[in-house]
Amino acid sequence: METTPGLRETKKLRTRRHLAATALELFLERGFDAVSVADVAAAAEVSKPTLFRYFPTKEDLVLDRFADHQDEAARIVLGRPEGTGPVQALHGHFLGALRDRDPITGLCDHPEVIAFQQLLYSAPGLQSRIAHYTAREVELLAEALLPVYGSPLPARLAALHLVAVRHELGRENWRRISAGQSADQAYPAAVADADRAFGMLAGGLDAELAPGAGQA
Repeated sequence: METTPGLRETKKLRTRRHLAATALELFLERGFDAVSVADVAAAAEVSKPTLFRYFPTKEDLVLDRFADHQDEAARIVLGRPEGTGPVQALHGHFLGALRDRDPITGLCDHPEVIAFQQLLYSAPGLQSRIAHYTAREVELLAEALLPVYGSPLPARLAALHLVAVRHELGRENWRRISAGQSADQAYPAAVADADRAFGMLAGGLDAELAPGAGQA
């Protein structure tokens, strides 16, 4: 009996999640650098070529979850209410994520999230590979901003600023958590930082990205 496309995709997704979960368990137990791709493949009971079909690099086994957020900023900008600037929309979304203690904001003190963040920041190779995901995030956001402004360069510059702010706020919040603060303790400062960071961009980028702005 031939497997249907839907069933094949479901099996691929299940395998992908199994590989990522197996790898993360090993990395958390032994450390990222102490675990090889062969170790992960053996633990997951697959061949190395099979593993590489799902994850091109060892780092991607950890960072694959970042792919789920690559289009987040673009979706927020594209789905913002009429009359709301891109900076305002992303600012509001980030504040909501802080309230929800979303791990992507760095303001989450769940033990599993803390363990993952410690792993993430302990391996230079993972930090280098994050640049790959960040570049795609910038690209998608620039595409979302292009129809608003009508010119590639300012759209990309705005995307770079906005993505950098989101990431740096996340890093600063993680510094607070790693220093021993609880998410509740760090929350007021995290909100103040977000307000200040997005406020630094709002007057300029939202004005520049308003319909018709910059056009002769």
